[in-house]
Amino acid sequence: MFKHILVPLDGSVLAECVFPHVSAMAQAAEARISLIHVLESSRAHAPAIDPLDWHMVKATAEAYLNETSVRLKTAGLQVESYLVEGQVTECIIKFAHQNDVDLIVLSSHGRSGLSDWNVSSVVQKIIPRIYISTFIVRAYQPIASTLTDLHYRRLLVPLDGSQRAECVIPALVLLARFHKSQLFLMHSVRKPEMLCRVPLVPEELELVERLTERNRTEATKYMEQICSQLPQDIDVHLLINDDGADSLHDLVEKEEIDLVILSAHGHSGRSRRPYGSVTLNFIAYGTTPLLIVQDISRDEAKKLRSAIVSPEYKGH
Repeated sequence: MFKHILVPLDGSVLAECVFPHVSAMAQAAEARISLIHVLESSRAHAPAIDPLDWHMVKATAEAYLNETSVRLKTAGLQVESYLVEGQVTECIIKFAHQNDVDLIVLSSHGRSGLSDWNVSSVVQKIIPRIYISTFIVRAYQPIASTLTDLHYRRLLVPLDGSQRAECVIPALVLLARFHKSQLFLMHSVRKPEMLCRVPLVPEELELVERLTERNRTEATKYMEQICSQLPQDIDVHLLINDDGADSLHDLVEKEEIDLVILSAHGHSGRSRRPYGSVTLNFIAYGTTPLLIVQDISRDEAKKLRSAIVSPEYKGH
């Protein structure tokens, strides 16, 4: 499923928090790894860089990449490294698209340090345009002591009944078998909304309850069907609530989940956007490592208006 993993590095310790997860994913999938470090070109109106200083910066970056490659190869991983020049986000996205990358692993923060934002500006720029499966590692979480120490004990997959959401199942099975993980499936049954400016009357409340019970019954059948297709016992959580995302966050914390696996879209997601609402919520507010399985290609997606207009303003 994931045969080529891309790992962007900026030379910082925070960015290297991804290494145990890269090892855990690559070993399970028997994937090759590409490390990429981008030497950012001078920005417009910025002072020109002295050629000797640039040569020193480049030599330092090459040495860093070589040293890092050796560390990962010593752990038994198949690794290649690439030093490129240009704008960071553009180079990373271009490399991924031109080299058949299946998965990109990103640290939530890097050289610029931790911030109040849950993901850095670089990550925010990459993920809406990359259109491949993405693994986000929270840089503020504890790191495994060695590259090969990390094992996913508890994996959580939310399912909404759609075939799109089920695209995560191959990744779930792959990781669960390799890491001998405990599996958690979650389905959220939301109570129907009724437009009303005054409290609901008993008949309306009864209607809400009947619809909720009907959806709960169907969801139970659905989860039983999914569980019958999986190779091990599953811990199923069928939740009735008004906000599926909040319930999901609560479950992650309660069950001490190691990794959340989400489809980029569910039944309400539209292909014109790179991610659905629940996935965007977890990117912005999640606190655990997050694997997002992208179910559409960049050719299927509608190009963002900003991406269409911005080339007209290059240099302004």
